Amino acid sequence: MSAWTTAALRTASRRTLSVRPLTPFLPGAMNRNMASNNKGYDILRDPETNYGMAFDAESRKALGLRGLLPPRMCTMTDQKRRILGQLSRIPNPLDKYMSLMALQERNMTLFYSIIIDNVYEMMPFIYTPTVGEACQKYGHIFQRPRGLYISIEDAGEVREILDNWPADEVHVAVVTDGERILGLGDLGTYGMGIPVGKLNLYTACAGIHPNKTLPICIDVGTNSPDLINDPFYTGIPKPRVRGEKYDALVDEVITALNERYPGILIQFEDFGNTNAFRLLEKYRNTVCTFNDDIQGTASVALAGIMGAVKVKGTQLKDETFLFLGAGEAGTGIADLIVDQMIEEGMSEPEARSKCWFVDSKGLVVKSRLDKLQHHKIPYAHDHAPIGSLKEAVEILKPTGLVGVSTQGGAFTKQIVDTMSANNERPIIMALSNPTSCAECTAEEAFTWTDGKVLFASGSPFAPVEVKGRTYYPGQGNNTYIFPGVGLAVVAAGIRRVTDDMFRTASRSLADQVTREDMGKGALFPPLKHIRDVSAIIAHDVALHAWETGAATKPKPDEVLAAIKECMYDASYQIPDNS
Repeated sequence: MSAWTTAALRTASRRTLSVRPLTPFLPGAMNRNMASNNKGYDILRDPETNYGMAFDAESRKALGLRGLLPPRMCTMTDQKRRILGQLSRIPNPLDKYMSLMALQERNMTLFYSIIIDNVYEMMPFIYTPTVGEACQKYGHIFQRPRGLYISIEDAGEVREILDNWPADEVHVAVVTDGERILGLGDLGTYGMGIPVGKLNLYTACAGIHPNKTLPICIDVGTNSPDLINDPFYTGIPKPRVRGEKYDALVDEVITALNERYPGILIQFEDFGNTNAFRLLEKYRNTVCTFNDDIQGTASVALAGIMGAVKVKGTQLKDETFLFLGAGEAGTGIADLIVDQMIEEGMSEPEARSKCWFVDSKGLVVKSRLDKLQHHKIPYAHDHAPIGSLKEAVEILKPTGLVGVSTQGGAFTKQIVDTMSANNERPIIMALSNPTSCAECTAEEAFTWTDGKVLFASGSPFAPVEVKGRTYYPGQGNNTYIFPGVGLAVVAAGIRRVTDDMFRTASRSLADQVTREDMGKGALFPPLKHIRDVSAIIAHDVALHAWETGAATKPKPDEVLAAIKECMYDASYQIPDNS
């Protein structure tokens, strides 16, 4: 049995929630989400009302479940131990993913309880890195539809399609067009695994009720010949539609969502670079929206940098950053760093001069202005051309190196050695996902720098031992940010999500890193505390919203307590029969 499963089983054993079979589950005192006329198989087939063998004798009789379940009754703790045992016997991560998704379709409450209790161990299976492989094979492992599909062929009828979604209240939608899934490129409708996975994290990490979330895949085709020729591809097997027809469909989706669910938070996810920036600028001031690849990544990276600066005893203005990759993630991080530097007293030109980029053509400089995409132009500095990252590190002597390129292994030993030679405590962030796309591993970064590095990665890495000391690398996962921001939006009734809110989230996250965490080489709090971390981030962002007039709901006397009160509790609802 693996170490993580042993730890998870211990957690299940200690868990005190639902440690007995359900008390009589009578129709008059049912879970508010269970219709009182549900009986028998209707209850067992509904993942929200199916508690399996946890129904006790009286509940089984009242609900017509006698004979439909094995006669023995068990507790939620028993059920969790069974599932964790099953997972421990599955060697392949993708098979673990499929097993967990199947559990979610059978027993939603048990699924989320297991994820919440074992988030550190389970996240690699329900999200990165395993979700990347799941998306690549989505049509081949397809079992039943999840989320809402809206295709270019549905133009003019989007609201009618949206009305097919069964929920009358939705707080958060995650929307993708599948063009840039993680570091894997254009996966079309196979990218639906990303909105599904992100919304699972909204629930597990911040308590957004799963029935009030909506994954959406906008299908405008795919430019992947392999997918077009894939007999199991789930989308339209044609090249992508662009231009006015694309924009009209996206606009119809955004309009329909806001008509049916006023104030809904819409998270753009894994759009191609051009559309990602363009759509964010188009909608950010008119609807409640953000782009996690741009703003969420920036926020978690800024939090890690704030932690690194704290360890070094320097100020942000003392640092110079070199980015490998000048897409939406990289320039989003730089923009937020610049905003923070300005708040700390620098001018905008001074702050921008602290951020440099290397893209596929070399260093981003002014002599390339006529060929640069618009989001790179603010970081095109007056400098002689440099053709490679290695040369740029040697010449510019950055204090921080940030990888958002999806080029696995791009931070070579020679590059890391140069960073280490130029800096007593080099900051290195290999943020690309999935693991195969990481610019370097934690083991490489800590080993090559003799443990001097201040390191964060986008994918999880195991602890590293260097010269008798063990380091626990921090995962700079957006999961530290977007669930808490989303919770703040729901709790405070925020109608516009601003960059200031993401900087507030960064400061909140950085403030939650303890000296003990830093001493272990981590720039982020332990992932096992993510529910508490998200609640505090939501508290701080909500306070910012109330202070700036961006919140529409009344401010409660005890903000943190009120936020925690509205978080989804993955426990079986035991009715009060008094």
